[in-house]
Amino acid sequence: MFVKVCGLTSEEQIDWAVELGYSAIGVVGTTKSKRYREPARARELAAYARGKIQSFVVAFDRSEVAEVIDDFDVIQLYRWTDLPNLAYCSASEPDPEQGYEYFFYDASTGSGVFAEFPDWLDKVPGKVVLAGGLNAENVAGVIAAHRPYGVDVSSSVELAPGVKSFDAMREFIEATKMATRLG
Repeated sequence: MFVKVCGLTSEEQIDWAVELGYSAIGVVGTTKSKRYREPARARELAAYARGKIQSFVVAFDRSEVAEVIDDFDVIQLYRWTDLPNLAYCSASEPDPEQGYEYFFYDASTGSGVFAEFPDWLDKVPGKVVLAGGLNAENVAGVIAAHRPYGVDVSSSVELAPGVKSFDAMREFIEATKMATRLG
């Protein structure tokens, strides 16, 4: 199962993600977030991740990350944009005409508040990743109910915004692995 940890702010956190077996990391490129990394720092983190783990830059709009768009493997946006490496985030069912590499369902819009996932998600084609308020306690039930391509976590594995906890990251990925084995 694809498991992404988002809102990473340091090389050490990238090392933890690699060590624990995460599939991808996310660096936030929107100034509206407490986890925001300015372009120069985002570029450094992307370079550090290269060859170790897939990297996503996350923002609401392409203009927020225009400077670093070529530094990351995938561009995760809440406003649909025609990009070959787009991870499109929305709480609404995507239009069949909208192309994307991944579809992230996130009703919380990055706030980390859990909401039930709608049944229409089961019909969305492609790589569907569920996000928003997932934690080590609820992720197994979400995986069992929806069988997504993947899951994304951020705030529930933090001690403070942008300060990840190795132990919480480990507990989350262990819960996803257990759910996958049981499924």
